[in-house]
Amino acid sequence: MPEALGQTLHLSRNVVYLLGLLVLLLVAFAAGLTLERICKRWAAKLENTWGEVLFSVLQPLPIPLFLLAALYTGLEVLPLPRRYERLGATLISGLVILVVFYFPARVVIVFVRRVGHRKPEFEPVTRFVAAMTRALFVLLALYTLFEVLKLPVKYERFGSKLTAALSITLVFYALAKLVVLYLGRLSQREPALSHVTQPATFVTRLLFALLATIIILENFGIHLTAVWTTLGVGSVAVALALQETLSNLFAGLYLLADHPISPEDYIKLDSGQEGYVVKVGWRSTKMRTLGNNMVVVPNSTMAKAVIINYSTPEPRMSLSVNVSVAYGTDPNLVERVLLDIASKAATDGVEGLLATPGPSVRFIPGFGASSLDFSLNVQVRQFV
Repeated sequence: MPEALGQTLHLSRNVVYLLGLLVLLLVAFAAGLTLERICKRWAAKLENTWGEVLFSVLQPLPIPLFLLAALYTGLEVLPLPRRYERLGATLISGLVILVVFYFPARVVIVFVRRVGHRKPEFEPVTRFVAAMTRALFVLLALYTLFEVLKLPVKYERFGSKLTAALSITLVFYALAKLVVLYLGRLSQREPALSHVTQPATFVTRLLFALLATIIILENFGIHLTAVWTTLGVGSVAVALALQETLSNLFAGLYLLADHPISPEDYIKLDSGQEGYVVKVGWRSTKMRTLGNNMVVVPNSTMAKAVIINYSTPEPRMSLSVNVSVAYGTDPNLVERVLLDIASKAATDGVEGLLATPGPSVRFIPGFGASSLDFSLNVQVRQFV
């Protein structure tokens, strides 16, 4: 009976000590939260100054620092059982490592965000850099934590595999995000190409996610040999069925990246089709002819074709008109008449005809079988 009473009293004391530690941690958390809000308020008051940078950097630190101090004080003052002391020491080590690694990450993030606020066009890039910085420092903190803490072998191996898996995920996420950012900027620059960039974005994310998953599973010892064998046969059939579709998709991505044509350009293909580009889709390119008909050209055909783009490098172009007169006609008179007619037409506002640079006349191709052949060269606003 006395032994049972002693165990009960000992257990009660442990509960009281743990409750005291919990209260100490709650008080520390409340104090840290209050100080964090004060830093946030001062950062807002000192906007666009170095004071804002300082308080923005310090803002997330009070809570972990106060918790660290409270935990250390509780372990030193309260006579807790040894197993709780070991757990507390582990928590202190973890908090110290997180604070040490988070502080430089916070400094980088604050400066990167300031750049994004000053230059809105770089905001997607700065958000990406901030996210990658945070993730990188968390990975470093986890790696250091597993190295510092003397964990059992099985937990240490699991920690190493977990860190490797997170590192692989971070690398593939960064690569996919860079491609997506490029496609996003391309879509902003050319809104008409957004219907191509959207499926390209989805394919990019899916591809990098699959690669990351495969490598992570292999890292955890889950071999995919049987899966590859099964997929090998099926993928051949799928590839053959989707050969034309995939060819058009990648040709569309090539047209998107190389930028030989754009919507509203007037083009002519080596096959003879010509017209205004309406849009470059993920499977085909649509052209509107002068007869207001739609020509749909597969992207694979468009990528292989020789294209004459009459709208680049600029829509304005030179137009040559052949004029033939009878032998015996005064060439100087022909030149004057042609120049007068062309200049008057440009001055009177004939649609598409430019007054400057002025027209010119050349005795080309020259002597014909039964006529003198001249070329009248004028500048027009666009091909048609």
